[in-house]
Amino acid sequence: MNLAAFAPLQTLASTLLPYALEPSEDGAHDLSHLQRVWRNVQRIQTEEGGDLEVLLAAVLLHDCVAVEKNSPLRSQASRLAAEKALAILNQLNWPKHKSAAVAHAIEAHSFSANIQPTTLEAQILQDADRLDSLGMLGVARTFYIAGRMGSTLYDPQDPTATSREYDDKRFCLDHFQTKLLHLANGFQTPTGKHLAQLRDERLKRFMDEFIDEIG
Repeated sequence: MNLAAFAPLQTLASTLLPYALEPSEDGAHDLSHLQRVWRNVQRIQTEEGGDLEVLLAAVLLHDCVAVEKNSPLRSQASRLAAEKALAILNQLNWPKHKSAAVAHAIEAHSFSANIQPTTLEAQILQDADRLDSLGMLGVARTFYIAGRMGSTLYDPQDPTATSREYDDKRFCLDHFQTKLLHLANGFQTPTGKHLAQLRDERLKRFMDEFIDEIG
């Protein structure tokens, strides 16, 4: 395993990675996702500050409970992950205040949980994770997940939903309107907001070109 991806805290990464991911076939929430979120965290933390140990633990454990997108438990996924992370860190004898900070960051990171992050580390994790849902990575993950869930690319009768309600469980393209194109408005940190705007512009360009190609 390439621990260099989690520099400068490779030792902590080696301790926590065995707990990071449950067995799953979800390629949108795998080791590469954790590596990308950590890179996003570092870009934001360099400008905004924050405890790197708390941040890395939160990154590595934020998906430690695997819940599919179409599961009725999806809105509880971050709470379940936070509870499991807290138990893991307590078992590893982490200081109570740091364990609690990690758990809060994990619980508040999820879009569907709708929990306000109240610490800098929680704000950074939320921003870093949401960045992975924007830009070209957001496009790739959206179509990948739609394929796994059995959705079609778009409604051939009404691709842009001008005469129907959006239904992102049936049509992948609808998910851009129901979620992705709204994400950039909810970022917490100044650095996160800047990075989100750059990726949001890429997302909108993709949408325009995609719609042009399907006619």
